[in-house]
Amino acid sequence: MTQASSAHRLSLRHLRIVAVILAEGNLMRAATALNMTQSAVTKALQDAEAQMGVPLFLRTNRGVVATAFGAKLAAHARLILAQVGRAEQEMADLRDGTAGQVTIGTLLAGSAGLLPEAIMRLRQRQPNLEIRVEEATNDVLMPALRSGELDLVLGRLPEFRDRDGLRQEHLMDDFARIVARRNHPLALRTDLQLADLLTCDWILPGHTTTLRRQIETAFRDANLEPPVHSVETVSFLTTRQLLRQTDYLAVWPAQLAALESREGDIVALHIPLPSTRRPIGISTRADDLMSPAATRLVDSLRQVARQTAPPPGPAMHG
Repeated sequence: MTQASSAHRLSLRHLRIVAVILAEGNLMRAATALNMTQSAVTKALQDAEAQMGVPLFLRTNRGVVATAFGAKLAAHARLILAQVGRAEQEMADLRDGTAGQVTIGTLLAGSAGLLPEAIMRLRQRQPNLEIRVEEATNDVLMPALRSGELDLVLGRLPEFRDRDGLRQEHLMDDFARIVARRNHPLALRTDLQLADLLTCDWILPGHTTTLRRQIETAFRDANLEPPVHSVETVSFLTTRQLLRQTDYLAVWPAQLAALESREGDIVALHIPLPSTRRPIGISTRADDLMSPAATRLVDSLRQVARQTAPPPGPAMHG
């Protein structure tokens, strides 16, 4: 039997074991996670390597390290297992008469107004639909989307280097606002410039995020050095509490800033950040068909975006 044809004997069990070994980095921990004995995991791995004709992992004193072959097979395994899981879920939904399940990843720009409204409208029509929401940054969400853990991602569309293997749909544009507590000393000033904010303490997203780079660009375009003394976090709850109790400044998507301004505790300062303008949209896998449940959520997102798109330029009122 040829090497190519022997690889066809790889089972879902083999794929699951390879994926878990890569995730755990240790055969003993993988065995525990799989509820198997270590000897059974080792034998299954050896069987998979024999069928593929290449080493998948290198054994070391600290555990196992994936070879290039192992890492590639594990990536395919995660996607295949996710697809099988979705198929099983859809079959169960059809059998039980339920409306399906969808898992969406979201960034702060999408979770403020667009996603909650889309979920409310959709569940009014299909109350049995199960929706799971995972909030993180693109460096976490995009790998999860590619591996099949997420059905789609909503938020600021990733930059060109992050788009491989993805299909993107632009829904609307958004921009960011500098926000502070309502009684902040700068809250009522209408003549603010970025230079007036240099001595302030900031809460900012991490250096690897698109928004952080755009904030730094805004300062450099004004011939100023970006803020350096800051709390770095993408946690909305942490940021909100710090803003309410201190004189920190933060930068939020315009939709979130407007929502919080209506609540009364937080205001947007009277200063534009044109460098932060960015398209908001949906990312999905380019080579994969969405489930019916995911398709229905996308349709609801499109409808809300058409009705709630912000004006073409940053609003200057707080």
